[in-house]
Amino acid sequence: MALIFTLDPALDPGLRAEITSLWTAASNAGGAIGFVRQVTEEEVRAAGEKQLAGLAPAGPDRLLIAREAGTGRLAALLLFESMRFGPMDHWRLLSKVMVHPDLQGRGHGAALLAEAERIAREWGLDGLKLQVRGGLGLESFYLRSGYVEVGRVPGTIRVTPGDDRDDVIMWRDLR
Repeated sequence: MALIFTLDPALDPGLRAEITSLWTAASNAGGAIGFVRQVTEEEVRAAGEKQLAGLAPAGPDRLLIAREAGTGRLAALLLFESMRFGPMDHWRLLSKVMVHPDLQGRGHGAALLAEAERIAREWGLDGLKLQVRGGLGLESFYLRSGYVEVGRVPGTIRVTPGDDRDDVIMWRDLR
């Protein structure tokens, strides 16, 4: 099913609840989006409110959502994060990149990244950066979307005692 993208949607209570549900489902399915264990919607809501506080118009960050055409179901989302530092205004960090686990394997993740790239080029950005938790095979997904690994910090993400993962830095040059 095709996706319909919206940049900077109105963050009404309904969308906030949908984001919380998506983030919880994706996290509990093993997604590396801010949590390292099973979480409740209340835990995600608390983290989400902090993350969403930086969104436009109040802040410099931007939200991109994707809904399934036909059903209107929230399928995927990501955040464009500003570094809030003038010399870094020519690129953005993509964070909280997630696709609902029930909808994975349908090309929605690749479509979400392609739309983010299209928007970034329209804004005149030079690049997009991602940080990925190692050990999950995510690097290969981003490599297929044109990102390259530009750095790796070993063992800086502690999933559990004795299970430390690399923080993998990936870059998509848009020049």
